[in-house]
Amino acid sequence: MGEQFSEREPIYLQIARRIGDGILEGRWQEGERIPSVRETAVALEVNPLTVLRAYEWLEHRGIIESRRGRGYFVKAGGRERWRQYRLERFINEELPELEQTLQLLGIDTRPIIEQLKREIAKSMNHEAEK
Repeated sequence: MGEQFSEREPIYLQIARRIGDGILEGRWQEGERIPSVRETAVALEVNPLTVLRAYEWLEHRGIIESRRGRGYFVKAGGRERWRQYRLERFINEELPELEQTLQLLGIDTRPIIEQLKREIAKSMNHEAEK
């Protein structure tokens, strides 16, 4: 049975996020080959063109690179670029949605949001020092 995909987002973006998150989690290191388009399509039971679109999306953002005849590999600096992308997405999209949901539920969001902002700032400063 294939993977479950959300109706809220195109499948290729969900596949791209799974690959990017796998890189962030250390499943694939920089310079290491990721599963081929065909392998991923079979594993997820999706059209190979959908996977190719996901890989091209990641490649365009400097996360992975194609090596002719060899496949796709995690690009040098790709892990950090993906981390930055996910952080920006969290700050700009997911955090405001979370805040809205908490407010709808009558939960005081100020302490939670302020703590998250402090932790994010610490994380960004820590990465900048590396």
